[in-house]
Amino acid sequence: MGQRTLGGADLSELRQRYQHLVMAALPQAAQQQSWPIREDHCFARVILDDVFDDIWYDHMAGRPAYEHLSASELREAIETAEQLLEEGEPLVDKLNQQSLEYRNGES
Repeated sequence: MGQRTLGGADLSELRQRYQHLVMAALPQAAQQQSWPIREDHCFARVILDDVFDDIWYDHMAGRPAYEHLSASELREAIETAEQLLEEGEPLVDKLNQQSLEYRNGES
C-alpha cells in the first residue's frame, strides 16, 4: 500500500513517476544530449525550486522531499520534469540558472 496524505489520497504512483523522471529519465537524457546538469540531485533541485519559486528546502521540513510534497506539488514537479525532457537544454539551462540565482550563485 502506498503512503497516504492526511486526506487519504494514495500518492505512490505520483511519487514513482517523479522518482523515475528525476533519477533515471532526466539524467539519461542529460548524458545523451550534453545538458549543463546531469546528476539526479541537480534535477531535483531545479524542479523543486521551480515548484516553489524559491529554494525548495525553505518550504519543506522533511526529507526526501518527494515524500513530503502534496499531490498538487507532485503533479507540478512531474509536469516540470516532463517539460525538461521535451524542451531539452534551453529549458534545463533556464531553470538551472533560476535555481542558482535563488542561491546567489551557489549550487
